[in-house]
Amino acid sequence: MPETSRPAHPLSADEALRFTASRATETTFFFDFDGVLSPVTDDPDASQPVPSVLGVLEELASRVARVAIVSARPVSFLRSRFGSLEHVDLYGLYGLEVWHDGDVVTEPAALPWVPAMAELAERAKAELPQGVYVEYKRLSVALHYRTVPHLGGEVERWGHEQAERVGLRIQGGRMVVELKPPVDQDKGMVISDAVLGAGCAWYFGDDMSDIKAFDALRAREAVDPAFFGVAVAVANPETGAEVSSAADLTLDSPEDVARFLADALPVLAR
Repeated sequence: MPETSRPAHPLSADEALRFTASRATETTFFFDFDGVLSPVTDDPDASQPVPSVLGVLEELASRVARVAIVSARPVSFLRSRFGSLEHVDLYGLYGLEVWHDGDVVTEPAALPWVPAMAELAERAKAELPQGVYVEYKRLSVALHYRTVPHLGGEVERWGHEQAERVGLRIQGGRMVVELKPPVDQDKGMVISDAVLGAGCAWYFGDDMSDIKAFDALRAREAVDPAFFGVAVAVANPETGAEVSSAADLTLDSPEDVARFLADALPVLAR
């Protein structure tokens, strides 16, 4: 018999999965990419999903209402990694781009900022010290200092100066400073909109931007007693403690995420 009253937080993984199984047809699973489905790498272009996760995500999509990846990466990058998956939606650039049913939709308010982002990327390459990796994403620019952590303060200062000069927003993360258009869109807003028709949702994240997604699940629970949200953190040495403190459950690594999902599939099939 399906369970009718949602579990209270904090809860165990078994409790969360059993309740989710009782309403799988109205459940969405959301995942960040870097640090959740893929290990974080020194070269962002080299990041690949954990090999076993592709089949697991496709199988999961057949058991629940929806599976989606919500990432700071552009949709073009996500498609290059998950193009073989037929039933997984992609939210790129914190939701400024969306891939659904074979089409990509870009937030119109962000498009006028494309030239400014291209100019900013060139400026960053010319002005920042060697070792800082400048990732141009068309609608944002990420400044990675993972291989030169001693330059973190300088990168932070430069990023904030440019944000003020151009009128951009700053998104901090794991050894990265990202500059984005001044458009109201983040992972929390993506989740808030996406769960309006859902009865249950899980979100897996590892970084500061993912806490907004966790908060969106909590906010939905607060206004809808029938909704059940599960926030899952993925441990890491940089932002892991803060993200874990905001989550229901914590997993150890992207490989652990893949194993957790594989073990969950039989439960969700009941």
